[in-house]
Amino acid sequence: MSSSSLSAAASLGALASSSGDRMTKAIGFLFPGQGAQFLGMGKDLFEQSPAARQVYEKADRILGYSISQICFAGPETELMRTLYAQTGILVTSLAALAAIRERMPGLQPSLVAGLSLGEFTALTASEAISFEDALKLVQVRAEAMENAAKNHPGTMASVMGLDLEQCKAVAQEARCEVANLNTPDQTVLSGTFPAIEQACKIAEAKGAKRALPLKVGGAFHSSLMGEAKERLEAALAKTPIREPLCSFIPNVTAEPVSHPDEIRALLAKQLTSSVQWVGTMATAKESGIKTYLEIGPGKILKGLARKCQPELEVLSFGAIADFKGLEALSLLAQS
Repeated sequence: MSSSSLSAAASLGALASSSGDRMTKAIGFLFPGQGAQFLGMGKDLFEQSPAARQVYEKADRILGYSISQICFAGPETELMRTLYAQTGILVTSLAALAAIRERMPGLQPSLVAGLSLGEFTALTASEAISFEDALKLVQVRAEAMENAAKNHPGTMASVMGLDLEQCKAVAQEARCEVANLNTPDQTVLSGTFPAIEQACKIAEAKGAKRALPLKVGGAFHSSLMGEAKERLEAALAKTPIREPLCSFIPNVTAEPVSHPDEIRALLAKQLTSSVQWVGTMATAKESGIKTYLEIGPGKILKGLARKCQPELEVLSFGAIADFKGLEALSLLAQS
């Protein structure tokens, strides 16, 4: 690690240990979902952080295959599969969190949220679900979503430049569904291939800046995932879930929940419901927390937050080099 990175880690560690209570009041954690994966993600964490390495090694043992090597070396076609993308992002995000806490043991969030898959990471970070159970649930979820996509083929499209009501009108006309409310002017639609093709044409005719099909493995967050929802419900029914240690904002309602039964129901319902990320960011702002840490591969959530609630400060951490960018965290946590 560079001297500047070590300096940042040291200063943050000192802050976390000396004023942990104040920091937990000031920080929220955000976790990415499928689509954030890239070949080589987490490799430097594995090589330079013993705590992160332990996360990968434990995941490899639980899964019975090397998710670490798929993340680090691919092949890329495997990493892009729903099964390995979801498990890989979960493990990489938790490895990144372990690397942070290795140097800042007092760092605890007062709010957590995750985009789709990221909800499982958020619940693990808030100790509502154990690491082992989260990994098993995500494996079931990903397998179920892959199978549902094979049985009910479909895809998704991103629409830029139309508001939500316009996108709802597009979806109704094309007979598809609204899947993700990412920003006020970016909405993702989900449905069969013909429906999404038609939706893109309709959206462009209505004045959309862009309406492009996405490279995804299925029509996620739509009724075509119904059988996946049922399988995940069965797995969740057998999984111990505790109340999160901090506020948790789910995708389906964008309103904090804490009761384990509600969490179970919403985790399953998420597969066939819209991801209310615009609402999640609004709730995050209303919480009074101004500083957020995006933990995991990529910087997608930082970009979405900037468009949803530009006054929120989001710092990203998914690689050792990102420690340098966290230097501002010690100042923000004191504000």
